Amino acid sequence: MPRERRAAGCSGRQGLSLFNKPTVLPSFDAQKDGARFDVDLHRIVTHTVVPETGERLKISGLLAVPAGIKGELPLVSWQHGTILSFDQVPSNLTRLADPAYELTDAADSLETLFDVQRFAGRGYAVIAADYVGKGPFRDGRGEGYAVKGVSVSTCIDILAAGQDAMRSLGHRSSKLFLHGWSQGALNTQWLHQALRAKSRPIAATAVASPFNDLNEAWSFWAGFQTFALPRGVTSYPALPNWISLCMIVALGSYELQYKLTGLLRSAVRPEFQDMALNYWKDYQTDFDPNKAFPAGSDLLVPEFFDHATDDRNSAFLRHLAANRASYWNYDAPIRFHYGLADEAIHPAMVFRALAAGGRFASGVPVAGGSHRATFLAGLYGDASTLRGSDNLLKWFHTYLE
Repeated sequence: MPRERRAAGCSGRQGLSLFNKPTVLPSFDAQKDGARFDVDLHRIVTHTVVPETGERLKISGLLAVPAGIKGELPLVSWQHGTILSFDQVPSNLTRLADPAYELTDAADSLETLFDVQRFAGRGYAVIAADYVGKGPFRDGRGEGYAVKGVSVSTCIDILAAGQDAMRSLGHRSSKLFLHGWSQGALNTQWLHQALRAKSRPIAATAVASPFNDLNEAWSFWAGFQTFALPRGVTSYPALPNWISLCMIVALGSYELQYKLTGLLRSAVRPEFQDMALNYWKDYQTDFDPNKAFPAGSDLLVPEFFDHATDDRNSAFLRHLAANRASYWNYDAPIRFHYGLADEAIHPAMVFRALAAGGRFASGVPVAGGSHRATFLAGLYGDASTLRGSDNLLKWFHTYLE
């Protein structure tokens, strides 16, 4: 296993400004928020079996540990958000072994760097999976976007491989924490449920901008469902243009994992089918400028949510319902961060999980928080940003005392 070291946070400061839009946090304060340790970064490799298809696949992930420390470390299992490429995976942060390597938003998992800086730079171990269909062992296979079985198996097997690697390096894990954002927030809720079903102790879980109920999320993204303005908010941002690309990736993933052959054609309007099929194959965004680009409200065939438009479309909606994470009774602490200006996840989409989650579930609103800024605020915010709550580093620390 290669051992590669770089001071956590030293390459990502410029990335903070990309996530802090609109501005919800002050400028980065190295004295207050800087790393206390250099960090060793390792690519870990193992195999997983895809529950939906039975395939055995080679997968990779990242292990980040504070340099110069041996023995027991608290452990964060980190699940990253949606990446509309094949290569922006956590384990590619090992490129930082080259001092000349410059991270970019287009090529790297900046949100993983923030988690590594925040936690591994403060004495935690961090383990993060490269999802199936991503990273160095993709081998042309499509991903499993928002598909429960393959997402959970990948995260569990990388978590186990990462802990094995920790032991080989002279570490052992103490308390386990889970953290995820956006797609990774959904993966984190599924992972929490799967680990608790095996009686695995979890100290605390935090998710940011989660789309818990996939049917509800799809209805919102497709313009079929709307929500009232959050309390105290006078306007709300429009859905971003990349939402339709996420929908295409989800359709391709469900077609692949659940063998719904032809789902992309049955669900997408005829005028956008070629574009959708090509994007699912290569994730290239050099779309024909002479052709209309679909918003989420334009992508699906008419009356997709009104009645059965195709057996595959109906099966897709049933699978979405089976995979939702809204109605789980949490028996370990979980915190939901949600932005009051999140362009992709309306706060109302979080409330169902909060209402059903029980006494261990709590919600933390971020005033003015966009999709990215909500995640960032959870890591670096304070009581003024997080409506009286501590940020995640401080919150996790309370479970170590």
